Amino acid sequence: MLIKKPHDIQPSEITDRQVYMSRREFIQAAALTGIATAAGLWGNEAHAGVKLNGVRKSAYSINEALTPYQDITTYNNFYEFGTGKEDPAPAAHTLRPRPWTVTVEGDVKHPKTYDLDELLKLAPLEERIYRLRCVEGWSMVIPWVGFPLSEIIKRAEPTGNAKYVEFTTLQDPKQMPGQRSPILQWPYVEGLRLDEALHPLAILAVGLYGEVMPNQNGAPIRLVVPWKYGFKSIKSIVKIRLVEKMPVSAWMKAAPSEYGFYSNVNPDVDHPRWSQAKERRIGEFRKRESLKFNGYGDQVAHLYAGMDLKKYF
Repeated sequence: MLIKKPHDIQPSEITDRQVYMSRREFIQAAALTGIATAAGLWGNEAHAGVKLNGVRKSAYSINEALTPYQDITTYNNFYEFGTGKEDPAPAAHTLRPRPWTVTVEGDVKHPKTYDLDELLKLAPLEERIYRLRCVEGWSMVIPWVGFPLSEIIKRAEPTGNAKYVEFTTLQDPKQMPGQRSPILQWPYVEGLRLDEALHPLAILAVGLYGEVMPNQNGAPIRLVVPWKYGFKSIKSIVKIRLVEKMPVSAWMKAAPSEYGFYSNVNPDVDHPRWSQAKERRIGEFRKRESLKFNGYGDQVAHLYAGMDLKKYF
């Protein structure tokens, strides 16, 4: 992995000093007022801006310029809080990320409902710097904080019938006002093949930029699968279910000709309404070439050996 020297770093890669200092001051003030408690992770409420302790660096991180925190937290898709990319940030304050539980069930020997704090003790938290590529053609580089999805699946001990993993988002129109609209069939559901879910790149994320996950980015816990389009990385998860049959995701139900089960980043397979050959990194003017599997082909291409990825899109 290449480490950049000072003379290699572009001005666009450096966080604005005023933004950096204001965020640091907020965290210091939060700690002094007791928001960041001795629990080691966060207090009774999951406040965005509170630092996550004990986070270690990961060898799986890429070495690219990070997308600024402001862009990550104000430009994203989360239809439970509106269909516009600027909608979730001001609307997601209604989400209550604590208390929170995640149920693991289905074709497993050890079904269990985890309290969030219990879940976070399963494995050390790591910072994973991943590319995020959205189907609409924009991309980011995000320093997620999380742990491998495989940790929770292995503890559940899948039975021989388990072939897929189905994920479900919270359904509560009071907390998620976008669910009052029939634009999708709620709750939001996504799925992975079991071997995809067990891959070490697939993580459950609880934060970004070293801090607790903001509501608008999927608090308190979300999936991140970096070689797939962003909509596969389901947010605000309440249920993980191992099943024998392929799950039908929310977007597959809404538009099956546009959103397939696999949804691997593939510049050779266009969306029916736009090309996937190029992408625009947030913060850049010129478009760049899209990378197959979002640049993670060396790690994941073997999962799809012999498959026609135009058919299984």
